[in-house]
Amino acid sequence: MQGQSQQQAYDRGITIFSPDGRLYQVEYAREAVKRGTASVGVRAEDGVVLAADKRARSPLMEPESIEKLHKADDHVAVASAGHVADARQLIDFARRQAQVNRLRYGEAIGIETLTKNITDHIQQYTQIGGARPFGVALIVGGIENGEPRLFETDPSGTPYEWQALSIGSDRSDLRDYLEAEYEENISTEEAVELALDTLAQSNDGELAPDGVGVATITVGDDDGYTERSNEEIEAILDERDLLASDEDETADDADDDEE
Repeated sequence: MQGQSQQQAYDRGITIFSPDGRLYQVEYAREAVKRGTASVGVRAEDGVVLAADKRARSPLMEPESIEKLHKADDHVAVASAGHVADARQLIDFARRQAQVNRLRYGEAIGIETLTKNITDHIQQYTQIGGARPFGVALIVGGIENGEPRLFETDPSGTPYEWQALSIGSDRSDLRDYLEAEYEENISTEEAVELALDTLAQSNDGELAPDGVGVATITVGDDDGYTERSNEEIEAILDERDLLASDEDETADDADDDEE
């Protein structure tokens, strides 16, 4: 009993390492990310695509109120998985960093620089007693010096750069699908199709247009960050035979009510 109580004590403070060098609170935060609905990022030759599963838990919920995709700056998009409230705090931090860079240096912040600023902020919460880590992972994508870049942030405060990735539930299965299907030098439109194909893998091969969000940032696009409309998403899903029927959506709503 004494040994068990001593082992349990290591997860009560974020500043305490276990004897085998683990920070249990960070690992618990990663588990919180795994419980979140999936988000996918794909880097194309001419842009970046972010897609997020934003199914409503109830038919009474307004789909527009589900926050999974965010605009951090004209050239930066962010997708999240995990605790939405934690994601909002990090998105606000990212926006402030982007604004400060524009005011101080008169230019857009680099995607890698912004990601490392975010992860530095996250890492501080693995050292402060009385605080907890952020229970969210982010996909940060955008255009830097005319080149698309795609990064992931981890609850430990570690940044990773990817060609394509997934975060949230079913991450391993979705990553395996991306590894099998991703090709370098694909176009942005092909990346949109791949992102939706990937999300469909964790939804029985079908998606509802109002249950998924897609954002793109294209090289040389003056409009910068663009979210695809439900009509555009529905057309792509229908073309790729991924469009959920009304019966399937009703069944999903019933399953969500049971959860």
